Amino acid sequence: MSKQPLDSAGNPEEFWFNLKTKQVEFGKLSAAAYRVGPFDSAEKAAKALETLASRTKVWDEEDD
Repeated sequence: MSKQPLDSAGNPEEFWFNLKTKQVEFGKLSAAAYRVGPFDSAEKAAKALETLASRTKVWDEEDD
């Protein structure tokens, strides 16, 4: 059995990083324009900005 949290409907819930508040959120609490994710843990969501920067760097290098 998975240890991933479930929402009220029994679906796996995810963690999101809110770009406006710079906080990790459990579930889709804020508007999509402010959310990055989903992530399967709060720890991964907390590192969202690092993950985005890393991926952007890789994509930029591929474009060169």
